[in-house]
Amino acid sequence: MAMDFGIFYEIEMAKPYGPRAEYELFQQVIAQVIEAERVGFSHFWTVEHHFLSEFAYSSAPEVLYGAISQRTSKIKIGHGVRLLPFPYNHPIRVAEMGATLDLLCEGRMEFGTGRSVTRDELEGFGINPSETRALWDEALDIVVGAWTNEVFSWEGRYFKIPPREVIPKPFQKPHPPLWCASTGPETHEIAGRKGLGLLSFTLLVDPEELKRRIGIYRAGLAQAKPAGKFINDRAATFTMVHCAETNKEARENARAAMEWYARKAFEAVASVGIWQSGKTDMGTYDYLKQMLNVDPATINFDHMEQNDMIICGDPDTCIKKVKRYQEAGCQQLLCFMQIYNIPHQKIMDSIKLWGQHVIPYFK
Repeated sequence: MAMDFGIFYEIEMAKPYGPRAEYELFQQVIAQVIEAERVGFSHFWTVEHHFLSEFAYSSAPEVLYGAISQRTSKIKIGHGVRLLPFPYNHPIRVAEMGATLDLLCEGRMEFGTGRSVTRDELEGFGINPSETRALWDEALDIVVGAWTNEVFSWEGRYFKIPPREVIPKPFQKPHPPLWCASTGPETHEIAGRKGLGLLSFTLLVDPEELKRRIGIYRAGLAQAKPAGKFINDRAATFTMVHCAETNKEARENARAAMEWYARKAFEAVASVGIWQSGKTDMGTYDYLKQMLNVDPATINFDHMEQNDMIICGDPDTCIKKVKRYQEAGCQQLLCFMQIYNIPHQKIMDSIKLWGQHVIPYFK
């Protein structure tokens, strides 16, 4: 089975930094994506995050995507993901911006959506955690409707939209492929039942557990009532990746950065659980309870590497580890390479090695 590879970004930057650092960061990301397209990556994905200093400078992905669209010609440009609960983004504006991007990149946009899972963001935008799934669900229907109806109107729980022509329409007809971000097992099933592609953002999960979760997704797909006009049955999963000429070099380059990211991501995701921990029922975030008793200090590189929760090594080592993800049912690996303080040139070298050795192996 052939496997696709996407290059994935939070867009990270370690402090302290100088006055031009943010400018240089985005120029480096663009250069990395151009190189990723050259060596054979099929997709470019970024998150949408807000307020998460050092962790994610990706608060306006649609602006970055516009720039990427004019500097590339083949690589798919993916929202991984667009936050749909209002007031992060109004669904009509999401539809307008998404369609504009799809036109600019001649139909290369992939539309992943999610609801957010950090306290900083939810509280910062005044969003009630108990309403995020319902907000996401309604907003997704609105985006699809706005893309596929000449005149669109809506009467729902959260939105009331009188008849309007929502313009422009996407380049892809009837609309771009739809994806759903999933952290907990329940959302894997929901993604399947809605006929959405799976973006499995599993943190500290080994390939055996990933296989179980992809199985949950496939079971949902078997009874899908698609949210869009067609089913996207692709399963993608995220992991940290670094490739170097030797295993020793790869570990030296990435060990500290990967540990930092894993702990920071764990704390960010667990923050909603801590925030809501006084409640007996945390609703759709109930799965986060299991994180409340984990000490982030116990999260270390050796544990992640030994359990194939990350991919770090020379090309042969990386190929062996990718095989385990493929055997788990992963059809696209979202390779997170631009991690914290790994230097730009080391990331470029990793991308090049991946394209020379790993991508051809799985074609």
